[in-house]
Amino acid sequence: MKRILWPVPYLVLFFLLLCAPGHAHFGMIIPSDSMVMAKDPHTVRLEASFSHPFEGVGMELAKPKAFGVVIQGAKTDLLPQLKKTSILGHTGWRLDFAVKRPGAHQFFMEPQPYWEPAEDCFIIHYTKTVVAAFGDDEGWDAELGLKTEIVPLAKPFGLYAGNVFQGIVKLDGKPVPNAEVEVEYYNRDGKAVAPTEYMITQTVKADANGVFTYAAPKAGWWGFAALNTAREKITLGQEEKEVELGAVLWMQFVDWHQKK
Repeated sequence: MKRILWPVPYLVLFFLLLCAPGHAHFGMIIPSDSMVMAKDPHTVRLEASFSHPFEGVGMELAKPKAFGVVIQGAKTDLLPQLKKTSILGHTGWRLDFAVKRPGAHQFFMEPQPYWEPAEDCFIIHYTKTVVAAFGDDEGWDAELGLKTEIVPLAKPFGLYAGNVFQGIVKLDGKPVPNAEVEVEYYNRDGKAVAPTEYMITQTVKADANGVFTYAAPKAGWWGFAALNTAREKITLGQEEKEVELGAVLWMQFVDWHQKK
């Protein structure tokens, strides 16, 4: 057998690629405002996408299977109002929502299954974000009954940078012990630079009750994605493929203002 000798630079590149940390993808719902006050514009623009948020790399998001809002227990279907747009150079969706009622507005999305050849599986990220309105916060911790979701233990708005956030990872309505939660910053302007690839996506582990804890070090939008494997599989061609279920929650951390 003829022996193939690889130049050293190619060997180095091969092992770097082999050992490089995987980059996370997130279902995303990012509103133009997380806290609507009486003096603010009462229309919130929501942008839905499927992306690598820190790296600013977009992916295609087909029109979601479901998109809506829950306000004080009342659910409204917003899917017909979604408009196709481009987010990070790929297909995304947007919606201008008129805020009319006080309280917590829980926006949610169930996407179509996304086939990821690199991971040999389908991905479904059940995604949420919460917008509080007019000084009322009732309903911020309500469960939506999604297949999988993160139920907040701290208000998912009105958070200072550095505040600790806790949430419970649930699957089929039950806590997921020792669930792994990926955390990533939405590097919207591209100015944040990670010291190493290990810092792009951080991972925390939930305790035996499915509760995880994280303190955001910087103001901005942060995404939390708890990943599990579905019992059911999806057929692709002649093969049954596994399905990654993501419970995703996006929230904004802010800096306080100093008096001049």
